[in-house]
Amino acid sequence: MVPCFTAVPIRLHGKTLVFIEINIKSHIQLCQKQDRMVFMIYLSIFLHAIALLLCPVILAKNHTDHLALLAIKSAISHDPQHVLDSWNTSLHYCQWQGVTCGRRHLRVTKLDLGSRGIVGSLSPHIGNLSFLSVISLENNTLKGVIPPQLGNLFRLQELYLMNNSFEGEVPASLSNCTRLDELWLSRNKLVGKLPHQLSSLVNLRIITFHRNDFTGGVPSFLANLTSLESISAGNNHLSGSVPHALGQLHNLQEIGLMRNQLYGMIPPSLYNLTSLRILSFTDNQLSGDLPKDIGLRLPNIERFQLPGNKFTGTIPFSFSNCSNLVELTLSANHFTGKININFVGNLSLLDELRLLDNRLEGQIPANLGNCGRLASLYLSANNLTGPIPTELFQLSYLSRVLDLSHNRLVGPLPQDIGKLKSLTTLDMSHNLLVGEIPYGIGSCSSLENLDMKANSFQGLIPLSMSALRGLRNLDLSSNNLSGQIPRFLEQLNLSSLNLSFNNFEGEVPMEGIFKNASAFAVYGNSRLCGGLPELGLPKCAMSARSKKRSHVSRVILIVIPVFSFLIIVVALSLLFCWKRRTTQTPPTGASFIQPFSRVSYGSILKATNGFSRQNLIGIGTFSKVYKGILEPDGVTVAIKILNLENQGALKSFMAECEALKNIRHRNLVKIITSCSSVDFQGNDFKALIYEYMPNGNLERWLHPSSEHETETEEAPRRLSLRERVTIATDVAHAIHYLHQDGETPIIHCDLKPSNILLDSDMVAHIGDFGLAKFLPLKPHQSSSIGIRGTTGYAAPEYGVGNEMTKEGDIYSFGILLLEMITGRRPTDPIFQEGLNLHGYVKMALPDRLKEIIEPTLLSIDEDHMEATGMKHGYRMDEARKLKRLEESMILLARIGLACSMESPRERMDMSNMMHELDNIYKMVQNTSTASRGGGAVG
Repeated sequence: MVPCFTAVPIRLHGKTLVFIEINIKSHIQLCQKQDRMVFMIYLSIFLHAIALLLCPVILAKNHTDHLALLAIKSAISHDPQHVLDSWNTSLHYCQWQGVTCGRRHLRVTKLDLGSRGIVGSLSPHIGNLSFLSVISLENNTLKGVIPPQLGNLFRLQELYLMNNSFEGEVPASLSNCTRLDELWLSRNKLVGKLPHQLSSLVNLRIITFHRNDFTGGVPSFLANLTSLESISAGNNHLSGSVPHALGQLHNLQEIGLMRNQLYGMIPPSLYNLTSLRILSFTDNQLSGDLPKDIGLRLPNIERFQLPGNKFTGTIPFSFSNCSNLVELTLSANHFTGKININFVGNLSLLDELRLLDNRLEGQIPANLGNCGRLASLYLSANNLTGPIPTELFQLSYLSRVLDLSHNRLVGPLPQDIGKLKSLTTLDMSHNLLVGEIPYGIGSCSSLENLDMKANSFQGLIPLSMSALRGLRNLDLSSNNLSGQIPRFLEQLNLSSLNLSFNNFEGEVPMEGIFKNASAFAVYGNSRLCGGLPELGLPKCAMSARSKKRSHVSRVILIVIPVFSFLIIVVALSLLFCWKRRTTQTPPTGASFIQPFSRVSYGSILKATNGFSRQNLIGIGTFSKVYKGILEPDGVTVAIKILNLENQGALKSFMAECEALKNIRHRNLVKIITSCSSVDFQGNDFKALIYEYMPNGNLERWLHPSSEHETETEEAPRRLSLRERVTIATDVAHAIHYLHQDGETPIIHCDLKPSNILLDSDMVAHIGDFGLAKFLPLKPHQSSSIGIRGTTGYAAPEYGVGNEMTKEGDIYSFGILLLEMITGRRPTDPIFQEGLNLHGYVKMALPDRLKEIIEPTLLSIDEDHMEATGMKHGYRMDEARKLKRLEESMILLARIGLACSMESPRERMDMSNMMHELDNIYKMVQNTSTASRGGGAVG
């Protein structure tokens, strides 16, 4: 039976229900009695009526989207591309730039403001755009937290937030977005752990959260996301082992966990993921052997990256089967054995091979020449032997790097090297190569960097190298090359040139790179002359005489009577020059030690017990320092042995000799004598002998740890505040002397705790003048010392190539002072994201300084009070003393901050610094109860 009436409910504005009654029976009768066309008109009117009733509902929802977009706009503080200018009432929001709407309901389905340079935050109102399926906000500067309201967007499929400045934790509410397919959170400042609730995102294919500050282990819940194809979690602070359960992700194609603190073995289950294309565990602490059948179990692998770990064993032969392999990087591990991979056939796509810094041996496989697409080959720092196979030079795609350095390769360099016309970097240094530099090298027309130092090449620099117009860096040092320095080097646009320790002769050119003494080096070529005055080479006398003889010849052809007169003049000139040369002392870097007795290599060898490890008390960039006892007097000394193989060591030796030549001060290390000789193998040997400092350097007192001590030494006690102030005053007086009181102002350039030595009375002495520089008397004077201090202590202006100045030493002293107060090095791991030691102390001044200072600075004095019975009898008096100590630390911190200002002009000048330190010294002397022998001021 057909009912007479029915009611259709319609909800208006989300609340009011309206029922429309329809007389079904009358409709049927109407159909039967009247024309069908009439019925259709009637039905159309009815449907339009329903649509009119529904319009307010749709409009209300659209209004919600409109308001949400305006809220998002209001949270943006900077819009450099004016993207949001179109977000106004003159246009419907579906026409706004970056907004996409659905055609059916006109609701926002996509928000794309990626790579627009916008600055601001992400408004929580984004959670009201309930039809959103794609949010693209990457490559901007959005700050603040990720709004938890994103969890309201149950239709969301793609979320791109990478490369912004979002901070805080990832909201757990994202687990409500169960349709999510891609989640990009990389390159932000997110912290904590990924919420385990994200395990509900079963449709997720891609998750990236690299370059954040996440901690904890690799999230094990990732194994539940069985749709995952890509995981990128590198450059965080993840620790622990790699979860075995990740081997369940059979769809996984890419996994990146590089630069974390992971350890243990790679789970065997990961090697069963046959779909895996990219595996990167770079720079962790993973260990173990690689499976011998790895190439069979990972048939689709394209990039296999494990550098900077602790893997051992041999490199599996089965890599030969990886026909899709583009990159194989196993550098900086402990792999041994030969390179047994068969490079014939399957590895035709190989573009980059990095096996450097392992313990590989044997010869370089000749079949590497079959890798026709190889563009980069790194085999350096192994134990490879034999000749270089000529097949390598058939690799026409070898365009980036060929690095065979630091091996034991022998024989000549083949002429076929010229076939590498696209190569930009060639490094053959530190091998046993012989013969002449091949003429064909001039055909390597794309070369920018050529390093062939520390071999046995001989003969002339080939003229063909004049064709290398793109060459920027050339190092031919420590070979047996001879002849004159070719003039064509003046025409090349070189940035650095090293020809040291060869057999070059004649005049050093004066044009091109030879105009800048800090850009080239020609040390150890005893027959060179001329060049820039900074080189300290003798004048080219023979060249001058030749010019004079030529001039005499021309005069003879003109006026015969004058001939005799000219002969007499020339003879007198030669006689005068000869007398001057015979009376001059040959230049030496250690001429200042003439009043002291020289020591031989043999006596130094004996004094240090054959350079015994037990005598080693310090290692620097260019040298090692040993404790020794010199005979026959039995004097204990510190002996600094220069490592002449290290580029820059000779410059450091010469700088230190020159700096110490005429300076004398109680707070500077005292030089006793030197040694410039050869060892028993005929190698050059240079050493400086200093007064021995029994209490070592300040570094071991500020940061006591076993790494600073020998087997017979104990870690030193903590320094009291009085001792620290006294040491700081000592150092300040030494700097003042170097800058103001010497014949020529000297800049130390490397002031840091390890270069401040303490004698038996704990008096501080500044040492290590290897980077010291005389302040130029003329502006724009070139400097031949290219290294500018130590990271953290070097003034910031040095990093952009500015000249070294007194203010640079004052900056280093300021950092040193802050380190002595806080006990934190300027390179402490807590200093990240723009925070440094200067800012760390500045934020704490004055009220929170006690929170960041070395904890023992005040407790030492309280312990002494309790031990002497003063704590209870004179509690109020001692409390006042402690208050004064706190005040002195605030003053010290202010000096450290004033000295370490970023701008050199804003740093405290030396006179004010000395005055303030002396006042603090007196204040601490009157309040502190700690003791120390020796004076402080001098």
